[in-house]
Amino acid sequence: MLQIRYAQERGHGSADWLKSYHTFSFANYYDPKHMHFSHLRVINEDFIAPLRGFGKHPHDNMEILTYVLNGRVAHQDSMGNQTEVKAGEFQIMSAGTGIFHSEVNPDEKETLHLYQIWIIPNQKNINPRYDQGQFTDKQGGTLILSPDASDGSFKIYQDMKLWRYQFSAPSTEKISLNLHRSYWLQVVKGELSVNGVKLNSSDALGIKAEPRLAIETSSDVEFLLFDLI
Repeated sequence: MLQIRYAQERGHGSADWLKSYHTFSFANYYDPKHMHFSHLRVINEDFIAPLRGFGKHPHDNMEILTYVLNGRVAHQDSMGNQTEVKAGEFQIMSAGTGIFHSEVNPDEKETLHLYQIWIIPNQKNINPRYDQGQFTDKQGGTLILSPDASDGSFKIYQDMKLWRYQFSAPSTEKISLNLHRSYWLQVVKGELSVNGVKLNSSDALGIKAEPRLAIETSSDVEFLLFDLI
């Protein structure tokens, strides 16, 4: 079963400094048909103007992943972290018992483009933690999140894995799936077809009871594949 979520169908929140596109219900966007997918609660694609961003605000009991596509994020939090997350880097936080943090675009000219992803954890009230890093670009899949931090991935407090796939064009690929798991495919960039469904940048696909993905690329592509219960 395939559930298509085209980019233009997402919710939209905006301000004079922010354009934000919501895959699932978030803030003032509410759609009972799109509340979450398995433990995926938020996938927001944000475009943040120079020298603007999200001031200090709280979170608790949520796994928060940020993937910076263009620009850089100036990050500060109540754990004492003060750092920048640059284009191509991932940042992971376990909010756990509670954190405050801010995420701001420090550049005077360049728009910040990122994905922010919230995952509901399977453990509550853990000690908050923070990590960030960049993974080497390569053809095929790279493990980004896993419960046991295997193969250099970040630990996630949930029964899930996140893979980043990168393929050049033209190419034909197959990815084997577990029929008893659910998957969410989020296109980061490029044009491709997945089991006959044509997708473009920012489109997404929910996947259940499928034995494999048949991928055909018509441009260089990058997508995130969430392996969920």
